[in-house]
Amino acid sequence: MNTPSHAAPSADAGLQEFQRHRPRLFGLAYRMLGQRAEAEDLVQDVWLRWQDSDHAAVAQPEAWLVATATRLAIDRLRRLRVEREHYAGFWLPEPLIQPWTEAAPSSEDLLERAHDVSTALLFVLEQLTPEERAAFLLREVFDADYDEMAQALGRSEAACRQLVHRARAHVKAGRPRFDAPAEAHAELLRRFAQAVQGGNLAQIQALFAPDAVLISDGGGKVPSFGKVLESGRRLALLYFATARRVRREGQAQTMHLVRVNGLPGLVRCIGGQVESVQTLLVENGLVCCVYTLRNPDKLADLALPDGSAV
Repeated sequence: MNTPSHAAPSADAGLQEFQRHRPRLFGLAYRMLGQRAEAEDLVQDVWLRWQDSDHAAVAQPEAWLVATATRLAIDRLRRLRVEREHYAGFWLPEPLIQPWTEAAPSSEDLLERAHDVSTALLFVLEQLTPEERAAFLLREVFDADYDEMAQALGRSEAACRQLVHRARAHVKAGRPRFDAPAEAHAELLRRFAQAVQGGNLAQIQALFAPDAVLISDGGGKVPSFGKVLESGRRLALLYFATARRVRREGQAQTMHLVRVNGLPGLVRCIGGQVESVQTLLVENGLVCCVYTLRNPDKLADLALPDGSAV
């Protein structure tokens, strides 16, 4: 991979090369770690190593940068796993929020394929080993060849194929299905938000699949469920009860249609403050799965897009 060239690139050329691949590096780091700040720190670490490297000896800068980011992400994820073992309840990734009114996410936003960074996928990836997670992402999301993957992981190509095979099986078994086109998905969420804000139990329940489930992340900071909440009726009653409580306390509840990690989602505000970010998956025209992020630490830097209230 590394062969000398006749002239070393200038510092500006090195910076331009790094900036050209920065979106991919952040995309890999975020998908590995599920935390924006951690991903940004990792990309900065890659930059520092790139600055100190002999650019003239690097024949394929992109492969070098991806391999460096992958190894750093595996090490960092191992440390984060120790912390997450003591996390209260379910752990959901920090969301990447975009106004729904903006154009579909671009590759520059690292959401070129929304399902590849969805909350549902990242939740399932938490169950893989760091090496399996890296192998799956490199192959399935970034379409890396096995020789490139072998360099990044420090494994043989055969070992990388095994890692990808195991990861695919885990993801297939644990990832919920959803089949709604983006606009139909968004329209159902608008109807859902209106039914919730209107406090209409029958309308709310009619939008849930009978076997719908909800997974909630409160981080031990706010109330959340320590197990998967099952059945569309129970979920409908939960939303209905929350709406009644908010009205009884004299607070306003608003729901905002946004893109959550590239897919249609809702931000719920109570009393003018962001209370949760919700990813609702849709199958056969009904909500089949809800991921509710309520941990205030993960919502602290969330800027609510203007004009997004349903």
